[in-house]
Amino acid sequence: MSKVEPQSPVRLLIVDDSALMRKLLADLLRSAPEIEVVGAARNGAEALELAAALSPDVITLDVEMPGMSGLEVLPLLLKARPVPVVMVSSLTQEGAEVTLEALDLGAVDFLPKPDRLQVAQFKSAGPQLVAKVLSAARSRVRPPSAPASPSVPAPPSSRSIPASTPSRPAATSSQSRDTRSCQCILIGISTGGPQALGQVLPLIAPPAPPILIVQHMPANFTQVFAQRLDRQCALAVKEAEQGDIASPNSILVAPGGRHMTLTGTPKCPRVSLSDGPLVSGHKPSVDMLFQSGARLYGPNVAAIIMTGMGRDGVDGCHKVLELGGITFGQDEATSVVYGMNKVAHREGAVRNQFALQDLPDLIRKLSQGT
Repeated sequence: MSKVEPQSPVRLLIVDDSALMRKLLADLLRSAPEIEVVGAARNGAEALELAAALSPDVITLDVEMPGMSGLEVLPLLLKARPVPVVMVSSLTQEGAEVTLEALDLGAVDFLPKPDRLQVAQFKSAGPQLVAKVLSAARSRVRPPSAPASPSVPAPPSSRSIPASTPSRPAATSSQSRDTRSCQCILIGISTGGPQALGQVLPLIAPPAPPILIVQHMPANFTQVFAQRLDRQCALAVKEAEQGDIASPNSILVAPGGRHMTLTGTPKCPRVSLSDGPLVSGHKPSVDMLFQSGARLYGPNVAAIIMTGMGRDGVDGCHKVLELGGITFGQDEATSVVYGMNKVAHREGAVRNQFALQDLPDLIRKLSQGT
């Protein structure tokens, strides 16, 4: 990881084949005194040369470029010097698939790349872009993740998400002060999330209670992300839709741009999706999911807050504890960005921390009360 002194501006290298995009990114990011744009490269070969010559703290890397693509340049950049790389990707399904592959290869985050009709909207997102670059500068560059194989593959019939009231596995008594058998598991995650979840969710085998995830990313990305996970996991994974039942042995991912909450009863919990303003700076919001889950399940819910910048999910963790549930936070050592989980731990909203590689075992204990 590149070390940045608190008073030192973050040295940024922009890599993009579009002169318009290079200028737009440079103008937006130069507006922040914490960022110094030290160079701009037009292609992969220039990127490698300038990265070696300028020693940037963060690199923004275009996905689609002539010659070497962003996916081809990325491993070469990381091999030469493990600097945080933020991908710049189009908001299309194809762009989402390539970006998620880049995150698997070691990129820490991504920026949405506008088309010509969205330039004005992109300019208004300047503060978010600045925050992503500053967060990347504080992040840990991790080696590429290899897709995990489920330890116990589920038969196809058990991987469907039913539209009727689900049956629930029998609860067992807790044998640990920190875990108990839960009726529902909620996960909130942001920067570093796709790589982290892609590493550990395929290792979770049935039986498991319903798992609902808020991952901060745009709409097309959450759909592709859920589809990728579904191909890898023993549990059924899908992007949540209005009225979905949160059933055992299934994972529902909140759609980008919609808040996801839980309604109904613990025996028949249903997903409710809504628009409306950002909550805790995000839509979907981790706080919205956690608070609704706490109200629905009371002491029988577990909330897990993981890697990501900001504080979304902290208030939700407080609500879970207030109503008798339990909370867990990913530890600093295994987080790409120790942000949301750090604030939750510092404020007492998280009383138990875990390493990323221990998440499957934690969920097993929450599922079975062992």
